[in-house]
Amino acid sequence: MTNTSVLFILSFLVIFSISTNFFSSAAEAPEPVLDVAGKMLRTYLNYYILPANVFRGRYRGGGLTLSGIGNDTCPAGVFQETSQQINGIPLTFFPVNPKKGVVRVSTDLNIKFDYPDTCDESPVWSVDNYVYPSDDSFVNIGGVVGNPGPETLSSWFKIQKFGYRDYKLVFCPTVCSYCDVICKDVGITYQDGKRRLSLTTDYPHRVVFQQA
Repeated sequence: MTNTSVLFILSFLVIFSISTNFFSSAAEAPEPVLDVAGKMLRTYLNYYILPANVFRGRYRGGGLTLSGIGNDTCPAGVFQETSQQINGIPLTFFPVNPKKGVVRVSTDLNIKFDYPDTCDESPVWSVDNYVYPSDDSFVNIGGVVGNPGPETLSSWFKIQKFGYRDYKLVFCPTVCSYCDVICKDVGITYQDGKRRLSLTTDYPHRVVFQQA
């Protein structure tokens, strides 16, 4: 075999290896989450989480907000606005691995309200009773941004596709490989006349995202 042939084969192998790694990395990256304008969700922007039905003329409440729980006046629970005309409070997303500032589907992330008045409580979403979630597992605030691991499991959510253009929020953290977690969707529970976010296996809250 001549030197020219050897160089040709080596060049081919190098190009093939680079191409394989490139397409493999591209295939592994989950698709980005899109807002109602068709733009990718960005980690440095604020968004409203709205019911998908609002954009199809079937009104089922508005955006997401904070409210007191029971007799407690401090806004610690995550609720849905009853009026479709209210967008709620803007939120920001913090993926566990924020590549290029893009929010992607089926990826662990933290969700934080852009709301200063929370009675000194962290405005980051968190799930109570997350180890063995039952019908009364609710979404509250008081979570933590970052620091993935067993101590912060309750603060990690995911956005998953739900139909062609819609999404759903899911509690199924994978930031701890040895932790036992029961995966559930985020839905709506009626509590004292209000719509409170809770974990469910029956009726996920179908949502879309609108830049604030």
